Amino acid sequence: MNTVIRKSVPIIVSVMCSLPVLPVFAQSERAVGNEHTYQPPAYQAPPISFHDYISTHPRMRSATIGAGVGTAAGAVTGLLTGRGLLRGAVIGAGAGAGTGLIRSSETMQRHPIVNNLATGSMLGWGLGLAGGRGPGTAARTTVVGAAGGLATGLLLHGI
Repeated sequence: MNTVIRKSVPIIVSVMCSLPVLPVFAQSERAVGNEHTYQPPAYQAPPISFHDYISTHPRMRSATIGAGVGTAAGAVTGLLTGRGLLRGAVIGAGAGAGTGLIRSSETMQRHPIVNNLATGSMLGWGLGLAGGRGPGTAARTTVVGAAGGLATGLLLHGI
């Protein structure tokens, strides 16, 4: 008898779970007199994908574009100097993303000479890290990039 009960319990439970639920609550609400009024569904904004976020957010967009350009420039620099294609691409992506953020900054747009100085410094730093061989190469190329950025800013926006 015990084995018959053990074998029949899963069947009984599955049959009870598959039975439709009786509308007991709906009947009790009608009996109380609660009237249901139509309420339109609340507005739900569609979910934002990662691509939509990147393409609409101005800082993310400029950082992504800068990282793409920096990846290409760093890969070419690393390939030409023999330091490694992948190493140059990764360093270039970081420097390019930083450059994109500097160029899109509202504060830096109000100060165009400093903007060019910072952009030149970031580009020089990225190229020095991607292609430099000895110690201090990145620092020297950062100084050269800063000087080039300062000269560009002064020539474009006046002294």
